[in-house]
Amino acid sequence: MTIDHRQLQDLEDRARHRGTGLQCEDILGCWQLTTIWPRGRQETNALSGWFLRSLGACLDISAGRNADLQLRNAVNLGPLCLQFQGPGHLRGRRPLLVFQFEQVELKLGQLTLLKRMLPSPTQGREPFFALISRSNDGWMAARGRGGGLALWTLKG
Repeated sequence: MTIDHRQLQDLEDRARHRGTGLQCEDILGCWQLTTIWPRGRQETNALSGWFLRSLGACLDISAGRNADLQLRNAVNLGPLCLQFQGPGHLRGRRPLLVFQFEQVELKLGQLTLLKRMLPSPTQGREPFFALISRSNDGWMAARGRGGGLALWTLKG
């Protein structure tokens, strides 16, 4: 899989004008972070990308019970796992993957070291990913609320 910033910008321009047509079922799965482009930069942040890949950064999206989707964002350092979990849904034509992490958990293997509920974000300030594209080749790209661009690959 090789896709560069220019190609992603072209896909993003199309998504802004025409939408993506993505539905919940299109984005289900465990997505491993591959590449990060900071806000306003055309070069990847190699150090952050390497660090997050080394920690096995992943975004796991599954069908939810009360919400459209359930999200889990996690990093691992050996048997140590830090994860955030909460509901999400798709909104709009592009669409936006809007989510709210309700709890954070720190685990050592099967042992839970810390489990805390998180406060709700202020109305209108919920985190989101503006979905750009999801390919049949197994990658997905999105721009986060902070303006950064992320590329994930579907874990097989």
